[in-house]
Amino acid sequence: MMDSYVVGLRRELHMYPGVGFDLDDTLRILRRELDALGVEYTEEFGKSSIVATVNPEKTNFTIGVRADTDALPIQEENDLPFKSRYDGKMHACGHDTHTAIAMNTLREVWAIRDKLNCRVKFIFQAAEEYEPSGAMLMARDGVMKDIDCIIALHCDTNFTTGYVAMSEGPQNATSDGFMLDFYGKAAHAARQHHGIDANVMALRAFTDIEFMIAKTFSAKEPIIFNVGAIHGGVANNIICDHCSMFCTLRTWNDKVAQTAIARIKKIIDCVAESAGGSATYTQKKHYPIIHNHPKMHALMRESAARALGEDKIKVNARGLGGEDFSYFANEKPGCFIRLGVRPPDQESMVGVHNGRFNPDEDAMEYGSKVMLQFILDHQNGIEF
Repeated sequence: MMDSYVVGLRRELHMYPGVGFDLDDTLRILRRELDALGVEYTEEFGKSSIVATVNPEKTNFTIGVRADTDALPIQEENDLPFKSRYDGKMHACGHDTHTAIAMNTLREVWAIRDKLNCRVKFIFQAAEEYEPSGAMLMARDGVMKDIDCIIALHCDTNFTTGYVAMSEGPQNATSDGFMLDFYGKAAHAARQHHGIDANVMALRAFTDIEFMIAKTFSAKEPIIFNVGAIHGGVANNIICDHCSMFCTLRTWNDKVAQTAIARIKKIIDCVAESAGGSATYTQKKHYPIIHNHPKMHALMRESAARALGEDKIKVNARGLGGEDFSYFANEKPGCFIRLGVRPPDQESMVGVHNGRFNPDEDAMEYGSKVMLQFILDHQNGIEF
């Protein structure tokens, strides 16, 4: 397994990560692999993304397979021979694994294309971790118009290698990313009364928003507000005139999200006005909730059990993660599954979005088996 195609491809992708739409190395590698096979592909959808098609002439039924390709702005801490070659960039969410699995599945489908009674489109999508959403741009450009159903997977350290997990219906949270900017007036720290401190406004707003979340919504309503980055000021003796906060809001309920965002806007306006400054809210990205189509879930479960064994299928518990696969699954029936990547000899491991994340490479074989089995099982179409 360690010398297999899928492992080698994953390691190469891991060494040359790109963030957002800056994916020159990733795209070069993907083009090389597709050209070597002779697979037809296009880059007309979205940005820095590729759609490769097997059996383009078989338009009776089309299955979509999606893989996200971008990395995160994280410094890798693993000491590996194939560790990231770029400082501050790392595949810390497993997208290199997803991409390698999709390409491996493509190779297997390509090898039996003459015996396959359907078309398969492999979507290699940029900017799942960035804004604007890569999936949103591809969906806007019509990538789903001639796709009848779509499948995808994601690494999950909660499950052991050899297992997959899935469930019907909503899988995650609605996710909003936004900037809160506070504008004041610069002054010397010794003359604070001549300035308007943007940092103070930001801190007050942060506290008020946390109190609002705690006191406005039921404790039974899952909701998360987080400030991942705060930037304000240039020196210790200058009153800051601009402070920005990069935030995320996650919830299972669209109405709750709308209410929370409306309250956040009021809070920052009130805080800024009371300080004599101003504030703005800027939406950066929005990921709808992924809904696993009931029939797609049932069929995927059957295929996964056929590929791995009934005892290898787990139930996935809904979480508060954000995922832009929702833009595809909102247009056509979709199924999003979790791939176990925790080594069998470990009871726990570092999770995604961490500089030490390192999924078990043996998991990729199982991911490919499930994807291929679904395609084989449903090549003659699905009635929805």
